[in-house]
Amino acid sequence: MSTLSEILEHKVIAIIRNANPEDVPKIIKALYEGGIKIVEITMNSPKVLSVIEKAADEFGGKVKIGAGTVLDPETARSAILAGAEFILSPTVKVETIKMTKRYGAVSIPGAFTPTEILEAYENGGDIIKVFPATLGPGYIKDIRGPLPQIPLLPTGGVGLDNIKDYMAAGAVGFGIGSSLVNTKEEITEEYLVQLTEKAKRLSSAVKTNH
Repeated sequence: MSTLSEILEHKVIAIIRNANPEDVPKIIKALYEGGIKIVEITMNSPKVLSVIEKAADEFGGKVKIGAGTVLDPETARSAILAGAEFILSPTVKVETIKMTKRYGAVSIPGAFTPTEILEAYENGGDIIKVFPATLGPGYIKDIRGPLPQIPLLPTGGVGLDNIKDYMAAGAVGFGIGSSLVNTKEEITEEYLVQLTEKAKRLSSAVKTNH
């Protein structure tokens, strides 16, 4: 199954930001055991290229590993060469979308206004990350009125309490960060058990609406 199909099927992209490199494989394993199979590692994390490479080697075939907070085409290229299969950005940068597509990875640029969302899509974005998603599910529904052809992935402010509302509004997926993976906490055995439980609840929340 293609990376794009996997993202559209599993819906939840777990965002790992600024984690200790040694903890990342444990976090990914805990997420995977809870049913989350799409993981984004942000480029502003320590030793990120080697972290992506190791994660892609260890979890390849089971978990799709992508890079987030990608601000320019050079960073997109190095992340893809390290093993990232999809690229997320907080903004629309056409050169980054084009580089991502040239290397055969899935492009998920971040946009907010209808103008930005359409620009990102027309320039090759596969899914458009609506960031920040703090205006709530109603905003996704409003955007989908005039732009129903564009797949939207709200990020920032999505959690277990509102994920079904976002699905009902027509979102195709969700980027979920610190409400799922809070790297400010110590990554203990207990933390990992709780992470798997949270992942299970999110996975089942997005399944029940099918």
